[in-house]
Amino acid sequence: MTKAIIKSMSDALNTDNAQEALLYLAQQSEANAIRLAKELNESFYNCSSSSISRSTSHLPKVGGQGQQQHYPIPLPASLQQQQQPSSLSSSSSSRMKRYPHNDNSLQTAKACTESILASLTKVASGGSQASSDLRTLETARRQTDTAAKDVKDALSLRQLASFAADALGARQYVDAVRAVSDYEQVHPSERAKIIAGSQSIRTHERTRDVLQRTVLEQYESAVSCGDLKGLSDLTPLLGMLDLAEKGVGLYLNYSQSTLANAMESDLNKSSVQGGQYDDHDEDGSAMAVCSKLAKIFNVAVTHLRHHLPMVAFSLGSADGDAALVQLVHAQVENRAIEIIRNFMGAKRLSTLHSKAKNVADRIEEQYLSGEELEEGVFGGEDGGGFMGMTSGSTSIPDKSSLSLEGMDDCGFKAELGTFMKVNARLDETALLMQHTESYERFIRHAVDEVNKARELRKRQAREEKKRNWMEQLLNEGKDATLEESGTFDMAEMKAQAGQRVQDVLPPQTQLSEVISEVGVYLCGMERALLLGNFQRAFFKISIPDDRNYTPITILKSNRPRNSAGCFALQTILVEECLYAAQQSTLRAFATGHSGTASVAANLCCDVLGRILLQFMSQRSEVSSALLKPGDGLISGQGGLGQAALSVMSTAQKGLSNAAKGRRGVVGSDANNEEERALMKRRIEEGIARSCASLNDLEVAIDYTKRLEEKLMSEMQSTFPPGKKATEQLQQCIKELSTVTDAYKSASQDAAEHLVAIIMPRVRSIVSECVGQEATSGTSFMTSGTSVVSAIRMSYNLDDEAYEFAQISEGYMTRLCLLLDELLDPLKVHLAPALSDSVLLGIIGGASKRLEAAIKRSQFTTLGALALDSDIRYFINFVKDRVDSEALLSSATLYKTCNPLARLAQISHLMNVDDLEDVLDLISSSKRKNMWDLSLNDAKAFLNLRLDFESRKVNELLHISE
Repeated sequence: MTKAIIKSMSDALNTDNAQEALLYLAQQSEANAIRLAKELNESFYNCSSSSISRSTSHLPKVGGQGQQQHYPIPLPASLQQQQQPSSLSSSSSSRMKRYPHNDNSLQTAKACTESILASLTKVASGGSQASSDLRTLETARRQTDTAAKDVKDALSLRQLASFAADALGARQYVDAVRAVSDYEQVHPSERAKIIAGSQSIRTHERTRDVLQRTVLEQYESAVSCGDLKGLSDLTPLLGMLDLAEKGVGLYLNYSQSTLANAMESDLNKSSVQGGQYDDHDEDGSAMAVCSKLAKIFNVAVTHLRHHLPMVAFSLGSADGDAALVQLVHAQVENRAIEIIRNFMGAKRLSTLHSKAKNVADRIEEQYLSGEELEEGVFGGEDGGGFMGMTSGSTSIPDKSSLSLEGMDDCGFKAELGTFMKVNARLDETALLMQHTESYERFIRHAVDEVNKARELRKRQAREEKKRNWMEQLLNEGKDATLEESGTFDMAEMKAQAGQRVQDVLPPQTQLSEVISEVGVYLCGMERALLLGNFQRAFFKISIPDDRNYTPITILKSNRPRNSAGCFALQTILVEECLYAAQQSTLRAFATGHSGTASVAANLCCDVLGRILLQFMSQRSEVSSALLKPGDGLISGQGGLGQAALSVMSTAQKGLSNAAKGRRGVVGSDANNEEERALMKRRIEEGIARSCASLNDLEVAIDYTKRLEEKLMSEMQSTFPPGKKATEQLQQCIKELSTVTDAYKSASQDAAEHLVAIIMPRVRSIVSECVGQEATSGTSFMTSGTSVVSAIRMSYNLDDEAYEFAQISEGYMTRLCLLLDELLDPLKVHLAPALSDSVLLGIIGGASKRLEAAIKRSQFTTLGALALDSDIRYFINFVKDRVDSEALLSSATLYKTCNPLARLAQISHLMNVDDLEDVLDLISSSKRKNMWDLSLNDAKAFLNLRLDFESRKVNELLHISE
């Protein structure tokens, strides 16, 4: 058997010869043990002499002159007695001889195992001895380091004590104080104090006591003289000498006198320049009041900016920075409150607030109760009516009788004064609040900085205490574990948290309470002014004036002719009301007071969502009534209504008066043509103005969205983020989205109301076209010269009738033509969204009438095809007249107008070729969610097919006869 050649440990483990493997492992283990012992010995020789010399002075030195000397550590006896690697082969050979290959293999394995175990034991013994020696060296090093540190600290104490005494003798107080402070920072051990000597300690204590007395005397002198330079030089020394507590009191005395002198001086200058206002003079100079406040606030801000950083650094350990902020605020608060109280008394804000509340309540009650509408708000009490066009008047009312001077303002002018005067008073009050809020924000910022400095000092104290604790452990020969360090940190944080620290300033100060009171007065008068502006806008829009109507602004200009809203108008009502609301709210925002801003935002939402919405909704109802076909401006079955006739009468009188003033006569035909053009123009103008009231709701939706965006942007740029008050203000602004939704709902209600007014005419048109009404025999010209009557709804068609229906004008064409005549005036004058809503509402009503007419018809197969053609024509008619691109999709159109969707489903149902296809049609349509007909409806319509047996229809749909 060939012996495997073993060259590595892996070969030994993979060989089949166990004896050879064990012999190789024993040989390698012994060699590794010798190598590790040698490397351990060399590692001690290569260590730096500086770290060994302190603890190995008793060992023999190795190395001659000029060579680096080191101190070898003797190896353990077990390693010294080891054979060298060169003898390894002979030892192995002897074992091989003692245990030949032919001997018992078990004995060979046992011998190899004992050799490996002996090698490992030797290595372990050497490592244990080396570890013990290293611990001994480390202990000696720590003792030497501690002794060296004590000597160093003792020398530092002697040097600092001597230097401080010399500097004090030379009157160099700054150097002396710094030396004393450095002495206090040494933290020597007891042995270091003994080495330094009692003389050094007594010298230091004597020097410190003299310095404390001297510096404190000089500091008191600087405070009494107001020496700012002396204070700047001496204040940093107080903390170093443990005089921070006494220094805080002295510094506050200096600050108090300085602030009082500066504020009184500035106030006297302001009084001389601006003049004093009389408490009974309502028109007193508010600028003088704001100027006084600005002087006081500027003095306080300047003092804090200059002195707070130095006080926080030098006297922060005694809470000097917090005390300085409290002192400054107290000085400001006492003077500012007095000035603001005088201003409130001079302007009689409390009395005006009560009067403003009464006036605002009366205006609200007037419009919420609807009395103003009943008393002629749409044209006055002289019979002018809405836009000067009613059945009882044939002339435009005199505008002088409807002037703003003669309107009932609910006592606004008598109680509060003119709008200009109230507006100026509110500007003055807002300016006063703005100055005060600016100071409040600065002082709150200073408080935040003081609190940050407090936390920083706490953290530094914890770190210093932890450092001392760890140094103490090191001196004792111990090391702090991570767990012990964490426990120490938690204990210190709990101890600091348990210490009660007084707030620098309370959350609500007396000054902030006074400003909140002023904010209440401001919001009360803002409410009265806002409602007064709304009242003026409501009255102004009732005056028949062309300036009250403008092209609608929420649409793109240059819309195609005859498109929805191409001639749409809007009134000035929404613009004036939304502008007044925006100005009022932004003035409250400009104060910077979050509470006042929140109240103003809520007030804006309330007035827009109740008063303006109520007025526009009622106005849209009146406008819709003027568009009633046959009674209003739109012609009905019997021709023009009374409102249109009134307009025509007015136009005729105007033309007659104009003709009398002309000398020449143009001719009867020209006069008639001009008269018809004027009548048509006046009727179109009346329709456009009536539609403008409905368009105002769409304009209000857009303007309210813009107002919300404007206020949100103003809030983000004016108020600090992350504050609770700012978040509350944001929620108040978001309430405008609720107002927007209310306008959308009102706009939809207005469209539905207009549809309800027009619907009787729509029903009449459908009945006339499908042949269910007696008519005057309206005829249409065919391609020839003869006149034939219009075809009514009939689907019981044979081949000849079907061909005739294809070449003739059917009822659906006439229906769409009459609907166009009815809808065109509304389409071009209504906003696109309203136009689509009215169109779909009317189409829905017409579809219901058509469905009822279809139920009364009989169908042949060709008749079903004719129905499909008519329904498709009707659907395309609707798609051609909607403005929204979304409604061009059949699915969206059917979802929006369900009656039209039912017509399309009826058409599909009636055009099945076989009854077996009905269930497939219904099931596939239901899967697409496009089927609204019930089984009863399907049965009723299928029974109209003459070629379907009623019995088979009922069996198919599982309905018993």
